[in-house]
Amino acid sequence: MYKRILLKVSGEQLAGEYGTGIDPKVVSWIAKEAKKIVESGCQLIVIAGGGNLVRGAEVAGHGIRRVTGDQMGMLSGLINAVAMTDIFEANGVPTRCLSNLYASQVAENYSYRLAEKHLESGRVLVVAGGIGRPYSTHDSAAVSIGLELDCEIVLKSTKVDGVYDKDPAKYDDAVKFEEIGFQQAIENPEIRVMDKAALGLAAEQNMSVIVYKLDEPDALMRIVNGEHVGTKIS
Repeated sequence: MYKRILLKVSGEQLAGEYGTGIDPKVVSWIAKEAKKIVESGCQLIVIAGGGNLVRGAEVAGHGIRRVTGDQMGMLSGLINAVAMTDIFEANGVPTRCLSNLYASQVAENYSYRLAEKHLESGRVLVVAGGIGRPYSTHDSAAVSIGLELDCEIVLKSTKVDGVYDKDPAKYDDAVKFEEIGFQQAIENPEIRVMDKAALGLAAEQNMSVIVYKLDEPDALMRIVNGEHVGTKIS
């Protein structure tokens, strides 16, 4: 059984049926799944992307510098993190939001020792603002923070049930991998389930990644219990 894991959720998933913004029903679903594993004794860190609000690389240009665009993306992640914190607590899950951007009026400033204190107190930790620097995605932040906080594995939730050799939404003959090596995941241009830099860091530090379908009931609990779910990249 895993004792500490990190879950990366995309901003698009948080938008749910709306396509943009935050769908409280989706976050409540995540909270209820998270509650099961926390009550089982597993510590959980959550990182949410910001693609439902602003994608930094996409808004850059026309007068907006890339650094500013990336900062906007990190702020979008912070908005999601603050919303998730409230909704988790409303569902009976003790949660704290720590931010790598200085935003002390809405979240505690991230530090390793404070993060450890919250986790050891049985709280879910939502980390916002990526790593606080431009040119680094929330995927890369998930792996970096997962390593920093001694997580045993990083989970990447998606809309499909794992990693395929090509987009299963476009190709009926797409084949799912039960397990795949980092080298293949990085080199195959058809595999876009996670940022390549994030996969590179995970490979370098030997941090396995599990890609699974977010809305599959009890998938998170099954993963924590060591069952095979989704695709393992290792």
